[in-house]
Amino acid sequence: MIKRGCLAAVLALCASSAGAIGCGEHETHAPEPLHLDATTIVRRDTEIEREYVCQIRAIRHIEVRAIESGYLRETFIDEGQHVERGQRLFQITPVVYQAEVARSQAEMHLAEVEYQNTRMLREGNVVSPQELAMAQANLERASAQTSLARAHLRFASLDAPFDGIIGRLMVRSGSLLEEGDLLTVLADNSEMWVYFNVSEGEYLTYRATHEVGDPVPVELRLANGEIFDQPGVIQTIEADFNNETGTIAFRAGFPNPNGILRHGGTGEIVMRTTLPHVLLIPQAATFHVLDKVYVYVIGDDERVHAREIQVGMELPHLWVVESGLEEGERVLLDGLRRVHDGDVVEPNLRDPAEVERSLRELPAH
Repeated sequence: MIKRGCLAAVLALCASSAGAIGCGEHETHAPEPLHLDATTIVRRDTEIEREYVCQIRAIRHIEVRAIESGYLRETFIDEGQHVERGQRLFQITPVVYQAEVARSQAEMHLAEVEYQNTRMLREGNVVSPQELAMAQANLERASAQTSLARAHLRFASLDAPFDGIIGRLMVRSGSLLEEGDLLTVLADNSEMWVYFNVSEGEYLTYRATHEVGDPVPVELRLANGEIFDQPGVIQTIEADFNNETGTIAFRAGFPNPNGILRHGGTGEIVMRTTLPHVLLIPQAATFHVLDKVYVYVIGDDERVHAREIQVGMELPHLWVVESGLEEGERVLLDGLRRVHDGDVVEPNLRDPAEVERSLRELPAH
């Protein structure tokens, strides 16, 4: 049998226990804030680099063709040889024109004899002045025909019109040539013209920042991945867009003192442009809803709020922000799918320069 004092103590203990359990059932704990990386939006000058596939051309590249028909008597040069202006390249033996020179010389000699005879007869007043004038005209015509025949004969000797490099020899000594037959090509590689195509949008951006004729510097990346050791400049832009590709051709000039570049080569033009005082944001800090771009901005109370932004130019792993953000605001870098609008976070604020360095180490996509 339980004593009355003991019973009261047990009931008090049970009531206390029940009250504790009841309070435990209604107690709530606030969730721990997420620890997420964030960074600060900065405004600065930034350099962008664009690459364009290009074609390399010599400033002068001509075909050397036979001006007259005949036999190729002698070849004075070899493939790949550097020649100087006026240097003999080929000698053709045009049998027909040699005969024409001999014939014209004989006709000129006959006309000269007739003229001298007519002149003496005129001095004796035997012939009229018209006959003397006719004899003189015949002599001048014969002299002109002789000069023409000699000119044709000189065309049989082909000389270099400028300093350059000889291409492939298309004929060999002893070959029978027709007028216009291709003998070789001659390329002046002292300076190279490099052509590359630019889209209409990039062309308009270029013209907005550069005047016509500005010597905009560019670099040439060769086929082996190395940068050519001579700087180049934009020289001109073609007149028309290509309607099929929507591009327009630019031409850059490069000095080629060591002859490394050759006509017909390929590579990439590297053009660098500075964007002054722009806002940059990592692409990883943005997310898309339909066709709109958003970021999570961290307020002074450490709560995140989704905000729409307008982005412009795309850089490797970065966006140029046109509107929607201000310099100095903080944005989330990761955990974008783990938070909701209004959530409290504990941001791990990373230096913007360090973030950009880490992004440059990522592969381009």
